[in-house]
Amino acid sequence: MTSTIMMVIEYTGIIAFAISGAVVAAKKDMDIFGINLLALVTATGGGLIRDLIIDVTPPAMFVNPAYTLITLITANVAFLVMYLHKPVPKGITPVYDSLLFWLDTLGLAAFTVDGAFSGIHHGYGDNLFLVAFVGIVTGIGGGIIRDIFADKVPAVFIKHVYAIACIAGSVVLVILWKYTGSELLSSLAGFFTIVVLRFMAMHFKWNLPTVHLHDE
Repeated sequence: MTSTIMMVIEYTGIIAFAISGAVVAAKKDMDIFGINLLALVTATGGGLIRDLIIDVTPPAMFVNPAYTLITLITANVAFLVMYLHKPVPKGITPVYDSLLFWLDTLGLAAFTVDGAFSGIHHGYGDNLFLVAFVGIVTGIGGGIIRDIFADKVPAVFIKHVYAIACIAGSVVLVILWKYTGSELLSSLAGFFTIVVLRFMAMHFKWNLPTVHLHDE
C-alpha cells in the first residue's frame, strides 16, 4: 500500500512539473523543443540534484527511462492542447496563472515527499537534517532550473512562501516518520502541509519581508 502511494506521489510530481515547465515555456514563446526541454528539466532537475547529493549514480532519471518518457509525452500533449487553442481567448491569462500555481504546488509537494524518502531508503534515515534537505532540494530544484532557463527570477525567491512551505512539509514529514515510523502517515502529512500552506499564502497574499533598494 505504501509503495503504491509513493509511486502515485512520484508520478503526480513528474506530470505536474512537466506541465508546469511546458506552460512557462509557452508563455515565453518557446518552440516545441524549448517546451520539451523546460518540461524535462522541471520534472527531473530536482531529482538529479538529489541523487548527486546522496551519491546515487547514475541518477534515477537515467536508470528509469519511464521518467523521461512520461515527461516528454506530457509535454507534447500540453503543447498540442495549447497549440490547438490559438489564439488564446481574452481573459485566459488568469486561468493559465492559476493552472501554473496548482501544478507547481502539486509538483512541489509530491517531489518533496519523494525526495525525503529517497534519502531514507538509501540509508540516511539517521541523518534527519540530510533527509529534510534532500526533500527540499528535490522539491524546488527543478523549478529553479526552469525559471533560470526561462529568464525569470526563480519563484522560490519571490512568490507565495514557496520555499517555506517546502521546508515546513519536509520537517513535518521527517518528524512524523521518526516518531511514528509510518511512511504513509508522514508522506501524506508532509504533502498536505505544503499544499495547504501554499494555498493559504496565495489566498491571503502572504509573502516574506523584502527590501527594495533603488538607485537614485
